[in-house]
Amino acid sequence: MDIHYLTAELSVAPQIQAIDIATLKQKGFRAVICNRPDGEGNDQPLFAEIEQAARAAGLEAHYLPAESGKVTDQQGRDFGALLATLPKPALAFCRTGMRSTTMWALSQAGSLPLAQIIEKASRAGYDLKGVVRRIANNGRTPVEVAEAEHEVVVVGGGAAGIAVASSMLARSPGLDIAIIDPADVHYYQPGWTLVGGGAFKVERTARTMGSTIPQGAKWIKAAVAAFEPERNALILDGCRVVKYKQLVVCPGLKLDWHTIDGLAETLGQNGVTSNYLYHLAPYTWQLVQSLRGGRALFTQPPMPIKCAGAPQKAMYLSADHWRRSGVLEEVDIRFYSAGDVLFGVNDYVPALMEYVRSYMIGLNFRHNLVAVDGPARVATFRHIEKDGTEQLVKEPFDMLHVVPPQKAPDFIRVSPLADAAGWVDIDQATMRHKTYANIYALGDAGSSPNAKTAAAARTQAPVVAHNVLAALGQAKGEARYNGYGSCPLTVERGKIVLAEFTYGGKVAPSFPRWLIDGTRPSRLAWLLKERILPPLYWEGMLKGREWLVHPELVDVSTPSAT
Repeated sequence: MDIHYLTAELSVAPQIQAIDIATLKQKGFRAVICNRPDGEGNDQPLFAEIEQAARAAGLEAHYLPAESGKVTDQQGRDFGALLATLPKPALAFCRTGMRSTTMWALSQAGSLPLAQIIEKASRAGYDLKGVVRRIANNGRTPVEVAEAEHEVVVVGGGAAGIAVASSMLARSPGLDIAIIDPADVHYYQPGWTLVGGGAFKVERTARTMGSTIPQGAKWIKAAVAAFEPERNALILDGCRVVKYKQLVVCPGLKLDWHTIDGLAETLGQNGVTSNYLYHLAPYTWQLVQSLRGGRALFTQPPMPIKCAGAPQKAMYLSADHWRRSGVLEEVDIRFYSAGDVLFGVNDYVPALMEYVRSYMIGLNFRHNLVAVDGPARVATFRHIEKDGTEQLVKEPFDMLHVVPPQKAPDFIRVSPLADAAGWVDIDQATMRHKTYANIYALGDAGSSPNAKTAAAARTQAPVVAHNVLAALGQAKGEARYNGYGSCPLTVERGKIVLAEFTYGGKVAPSFPRWLIDGTRPSRLAWLLKERILPPLYWEGMLKGREWLVHPELVDVSTPSAT
């Protein structure tokens, strides 16, 4: 645990885990303050987990969240007021500790000289020059004062961000490019379904962020707070400013756990789990192994979500284990989806229905999970009838696998880049922003109507790479994205229905049908998912090696698709 001491009464730290509370108690801390909103990261425990551990250890725990880089003067005052009432010493934490330090600095602005605030923060390892400029500028960040400027800035160091940066550098090795991301770890998220099914070790899905940053790119380890597209500038946490000539936006999406009443308080216990969190995928497998009978519920929220097949993958792998263990007939498996159909591309539904019948799964469409009572083990769904009438349906459970509602990150939704739904407003073919010609987006945060999968990002990366370099005068022609996405539906351990499709649900197989028929369960497709795709991800996609994803190029005089 990385603790930074600000004063005798207050320390700050990056994200802590529930297990860290015991160490904090040993070190003499008596209170913790969480300044990070739930749902910012897929490796982030919810505050309810931290609070429960703190209370058990006799520590106070308080939730005072602030968006990264958007700490207000009022939040600073609230932080100071809260700190005054807490037993000391206290520890405040967020993703990196910067928000907590900023809130402390703002709370002290009227009582400590700025020089002392800067000095104390600097000794703790935090640079507050941007905050000082904000204070001196009557609460506004002077965008004209930039700490850095690059030809290309990429927002987000996930699958899309690293892939597109690597693709640009593969084409133009001397390109001045920076990647902005505050995370310490890069995750191979497609592997978490296999972890929850007992076919993959969770440790294989994580590497340090530093090891994935492509050679030649600068890593700015910070979070983006706001966009100033009219000035070609970004505001980072700590009120720092970075300028760009071309901007690529790919920060992923946000898991909205708090939309479901009671879920945050019970997630990770009482039989409630989700493969959408790194630390809970192993818990899914524990629950599957221990369940010998009873009712298992699997949920799917309204679209769009990251990997539309993931809710079913968890269900099929669990059912397969129960069948192999001889207890399938003792488990009542039920699938509750907010949608109207099992899968959005009809060609793959017949194969999936064979497994639904084989596993005796009860299908319940137009059912959206709205509440979870963990101790009572009851899930509440809002069911919309075909005639539009609604009713609440309560279902008891022994195991509940939840896929949370998902939306664009907060700093995207409130930005000038967003469309009415909150996603980055881009042309679905060129991936260029519809208003700002020097801004592109790819991956989960874009508004293009493709499936939000790693396969989609892998195909989008060379398109965006080419178009950015063309905008800089380093390439010719215009690349187009056709909406390709892939969803390897793990229907049992050892077999996969390999769904591949483009815009409009058009089936788009990568292999000849005699090798892999994607509409039928395939052993070879399982080997592809388990053995080939992970190294292809780490050593291919993230290294700028564009195997099987060469973009379509057209003459720039051809009208762009919309």
